[in-house]
Amino acid sequence: MADAAAENSSYYLTTPIYYVNGVPHLGTAYTTIAADALARFERMDGRDTWFLTGLDEHGQKVAQAAEAKGVSPQEWVDSVAPQFLDAWEALSISNDDFIRTTEQRHIQGVQRFFEQMRANGYIYQDTYEGFYCVPEETFFTDEQLADFAAAAAVEGCPSTDESGAKLCPDCGRPLSFVQEDNLFFKLSAFQDRLLAYYEENPGFICPEIRRNEVLSFVRGGLKDLSISRTTFNWGVPIPFAPGHVSYVWVDALINYITAVGYGSDDPVKQAEFAKRWPCQVHFVGKDIIRFHCVIWPAMLMAAGIEPPGKVFAHGFLLTKGEKMSKSKGNATSPLELAKIFSVDGYRYYFLTDVQFGADGSISLERMVQVYNADLANSWGNLCSRAFNMTSKYCAGRVPELWEKTAARLTQEMGNPLAELAEGLYERYARAMNAIDYSSAYAAVMELCDRANLYIEESTPWTLAKQAAAEAEEAAAAGVSLDDATAPTAADRLSFVLYNILESIRIMALFFAPVMPNTSAEVFGRLGLGDVFGGDGLQAATRWGGLPAGNEVIIGEPLFPRLKEEEL
Repeated sequence: MADAAAENSSYYLTTPIYYVNGVPHLGTAYTTIAADALARFERMDGRDTWFLTGLDEHGQKVAQAAEAKGVSPQEWVDSVAPQFLDAWEALSISNDDFIRTTEQRHIQGVQRFFEQMRANGYIYQDTYEGFYCVPEETFFTDEQLADFAAAAAVEGCPSTDESGAKLCPDCGRPLSFVQEDNLFFKLSAFQDRLLAYYEENPGFICPEIRRNEVLSFVRGGLKDLSISRTTFNWGVPIPFAPGHVSYVWVDALINYITAVGYGSDDPVKQAEFAKRWPCQVHFVGKDIIRFHCVIWPAMLMAAGIEPPGKVFAHGFLLTKGEKMSKSKGNATSPLELAKIFSVDGYRYYFLTDVQFGADGSISLERMVQVYNADLANSWGNLCSRAFNMTSKYCAGRVPELWEKTAARLTQEMGNPLAELAEGLYERYARAMNAIDYSSAYAAVMELCDRANLYIEESTPWTLAKQAAAEAEEAAAAGVSLDDATAPTAADRLSFVLYNILESIRIMALFFAPVMPNTSAEVFGRLGLGDVFGGDGLQAATRWGGLPAGNEVIIGEPLFPRLKEEEL
């Protein structure tokens, strides 16, 4: 069990499926972009990658929202789904599948999953009595509410509203008291098995602080979980329990396997499931870690299915110290920010300035600082200078180097860019596989900064003047510089410009998972093919891969500098 995900030839990763209670916001975009960057890297690194995202379309809240609008629940979710699809396309998300829980493939899989858990003896029927948050679609035990009330009292915050109704610990809205006949999952039977699984798979819960949180929760004891509802019908019907529909969270979790063929009668889909599962990584926010690290693996064990390889729970995005959310009125549209900073600038900021896994404070002011410093002044400026100098000094073509001349110039002048690039793949890949985007791109920016410094040190404009003077002298003397036994100024100029352009090619490959559009543009300007079309990132980023003679196009600035006062 411990090594199944690691040995799987497929690299399968997922986001949570997002609830259809509004348009995509910075939080959902954050998770999705993070998963997309890893998916793009794994594909470039030669792995058979499958990236899933989608929508959670069932539950009481959806039924109520549809009723308020005077439409059926299906009509309501059908009107919301395109907004997510359009947003992910606009943000250059490269998902391979987009599952909706109202699809038949999902409904059939959920029903078979329930039947399997029941056949294995882990489902029974009983009466649920307790509090439920409709907006969060979450049950709360008396113990959880007591802990919340105690914490709220210490912090001077209310745990009830003016009428005395208990408030939700997660969203602060009034809870509903529920009493209904439900199906229950024997979660309590899996306490020891879960603890053993965590012990055998120390990388299952990341980062470490989340692992400690889950361990403490499970060691405190698990209670059986209500997994069906009978007071409304907008959900997956349970075949062996008429009048029951799946509890929305249970329904939602099962998407990770129904999307890759679980429950299908089609042999091709069955083979797909055998190939893809268990998945390598579930990306989630830290607020839903117990669903994914406790309930989900226990459900899978109950059905006789391997748990996933890893759950990575990232932190919250904070504005002025508060979690970003619609209810607080501080959630900003990702598409509006992408209009300001470009899609790639937006993606770069959120994956590099905030340490993925921890809470991170964000602001428009900081976005401008990072954009200008890293993208406008460093990466974009490097490309502009290199392409312009190539046009001016080399007739817009990648300069050609004779092997002997290049070797001699390397010995004479050194090649700090090649030296820095030599170990960059190992540093970068190690960080990306650890889902440490900040470290991965800090390593790439070291090469970018060194390339900018290299231009100042090597002064191509001076070499160009020297080359012109040498050519003039040679012409006056009636000799050919091609017969020179020592490197000429023109050789040195070609050497320097090739090094700069080659470092740009390599950086474009490393930048591609987080800034796919810009990297594709840079590759186009260098006369290269598909930045994502290589045979493996390690081979593609070896020094010397830029063909001499390629036409180099100047183009518009990749990242025009921004002024905060003009936004």
